[in-house]
Amino acid sequence: MPTRQTPPAKQAVSRRSILKSAAAATVLSTGFPMINLGSYQAFAASPTRYSAKTLKAVEKALVIDMLAPLKIDFSPEAYAGRMTDPQAEEFRTCGITGFHNSIGTGGPSAVEETLTFFAAWQGYAGRNSHVFTLVNTAVDLDRAKADRKVAVIMGVQNAEHFRKKEDVKSFYQLGQRCAQLTYNSQNLLGAGGTERVDGGLSDYGVEIVNAMNEVGMLVDVSHCGDRTTLDAIEVSPKPIAITHSNCRGIFNHPRLKTDEAIKKMAAKGGVMGITGVRMFVRDKEPTTIDHIVDHIDHVVKLVGIEYVGIGSDADLNGYDDMPPDQLKMLRGSYKASYGFRDKIDIEGFDHPKKVFDLTEAMFRRGYSEQNVVAVLGGNFRRLLGTTWK
Repeated sequence: MPTRQTPPAKQAVSRRSILKSAAAATVLSTGFPMINLGSYQAFAASPTRYSAKTLKAVEKALVIDMLAPLKIDFSPEAYAGRMTDPQAEEFRTCGITGFHNSIGTGGPSAVEETLTFFAAWQGYAGRNSHVFTLVNTAVDLDRAKADRKVAVIMGVQNAEHFRKKEDVKSFYQLGQRCAQLTYNSQNLLGAGGTERVDGGLSDYGVEIVNAMNEVGMLVDVSHCGDRTTLDAIEVSPKPIAITHSNCRGIFNHPRLKTDEAIKKMAAKGGVMGITGVRMFVRDKEPTTIDHIVDHIDHVVKLVGIEYVGIGSDADLNGYDDMPPDQLKMLRGSYKASYGFRDKIDIEGFDHPKKVFDLTEAMFRRGYSEQNVVAVLGGNFRRLLGTTWK
């Protein structure tokens, strides 16, 4: 487009002024010191440099990780007392505003386990209110972004604690905002993804889906079997989520979603969060952060940029840093079809600044800032605003 030309003698000064102003604006808004004109050492504790483009995008975005436990540590000490200053700093500088804090409960003690989980982690958020804020409605995510706090969405990766449909409202009132219908196995609602036979959503499952929609709780089918997933999408009057899964169109794994399911989810306005768990990203080595972007690409090409987000399925540091006894127990609790390898995490997506690395990878792939911001959280913000009351 035509622009007014600056005389040559003034042009260099103008450019230097613009660069200095842009650098100052970035430091003021993010607190990141500039290293050179193309990259920044964003964090004192890490030598990694990120482009100004990445820092700007993460600062601009309302980043929502739709499956992100605050800590993958099940010892009582993990959620007791007040967090240390270094722990608080990790959360404040991670770039993520919304954490869907969710675990799987189930079996005969599902109700007790779920109540304990809510009490423990809501209490932890309350005792650390200088860092966290609990989420009631989608507007709370916007407020947390403005206040530079971390918003905690309470969820459960199963629905076995709903013993009757009235329980949905009771747990909603206790703070639950999202529920998977099943974990990996069969329950009263439907089948999990690792079951040999999937008979689909049961009549009781339909009741629970309707009850969730009535109170404003997001329906999640991440771990559900193929038939149960499709049934839930069909019977739900509102859009549903696949908060953390990847694409079976890239390779075959029981925890991944078929193209049919992704298309039908998107047709009703749902959003799919892409995970960085190694065996869900690729079935062979090397497995890198660029292969995570392959799954984002697949959803975008299949249904459009509006229907994909992030659901890392890990805390800020990943699984491989878990206490060794807990990691051994976790690995042993899944069927062989899960296909665990030596590592569960992916290099570059296994540390507190992983969202910056993922953003860099999306920009390398050619995504615009607008589309990156949508994937980082804009799409899930739209979905939560639609489904939550």
